[in-house]
Amino acid sequence: MSESTRTRTDGGALPVVAILTCGGTISSNVVNGVVTPRLGAEALVESVPALARYATLDAHTVMTKPSPDVTLSDVLGLYDELLERSRAGVDGLVVTHGTDTLEEVAFALDLLWDEETPVVVTGAMRQSDAVGADGAANLLAAVQTAGAAESRGRGILVVFNDEIHSPWHVRKSHTSSTATFRSPTLGPIGYLAEGRPRLPLTSSRPVRLARPRSMDPAPRVPIVTMSIGDDGRVMDALASAELDGLVLAGFGGGHLPGEVARSRGLQQLLERVPVVLTSRAGAGEPLTATYSGFDGSETALLGRGLITSGPLDGPRSKVLLSWLLAGRATRPEIDATFAAAVRG
Repeated sequence: MSESTRTRTDGGALPVVAILTCGGTISSNVVNGVVTPRLGAEALVESVPALARYATLDAHTVMTKPSPDVTLSDVLGLYDELLERSRAGVDGLVVTHGTDTLEEVAFALDLLWDEETPVVVTGAMRQSDAVGADGAANLLAAVQTAGAAESRGRGILVVFNDEIHSPWHVRKSHTSSTATFRSPTLGPIGYLAEGRPRLPLTSSRPVRLARPRSMDPAPRVPIVTMSIGDDGRVMDALASAELDGLVLAGFGGGHLPGEVARSRGLQQLLERVPVVLTSRAGAGEPLTATYSGFDGSETALLGRGLITSGPLDGPRSKVLLSWLLAGRATRPEIDATFAAAVRG
């Protein structure tokens, strides 16, 4: 923990903010011509001297790995680290993470987090030694947000490009832009102005879960996205696989091709595992009572026992269902939890 700067310029005490690093581009630089995540927490913090003006820092390396390799078991370990430091009395927590799975990790943490201590998740699109690297600015904004009293009790927040987002809505929307994180349906719930977080909007957090005891073995819950011309063979193949659940990202308002909807494989899956229906559209919610008269309509599908995802897209639906399955939730409990998420 830094001892060099413990008071603000106005004489007040600086907040104590713990920074937990998890690899990703923000912790990467170029090694032998390729981008590699290798910077630990202390090196990352030392690269942004301005942080010391806003908080007393306590930096810890949780993992150093590319975010496509992160699992929900890793998220449980990260949750435990965050909980330990929250209960030790820090004022705020920052998680740096790779952007490929940042939205899923933030949402997974939010489902479990029941502390007043704010947790801010951030990352970068450009490695630390790139021209125009964005990691330093994002980390500074995250620390400023985590240390602010206005952030308390709001669960997990995602801070990127001086915007503050809810993990229930934010998504990576561009492969390389530094403004990649957007919340298509809701928009950001806040922003930073001159280093001060502004949070004029409150995002609903309708579901809170107990920590699963273990993710070993992790539930097997694939996401299948519909596209033109799909037929029932994909469902037949899935029905023969060892699955614990399934997320179907349908067209538009949550529709499936007729051959998929009529397939024996889908029926077998419905008899065996929970199947969640969402939309591939990326914004809005799957419909529940608008279209009928064809096998792949949302009314026909929900009538057969598919579970509507409400505001949750495919990745978030998978995270929620995976946590529930890991916690040994019954089918009525799964239905009730998704219903709560729909009500918001």
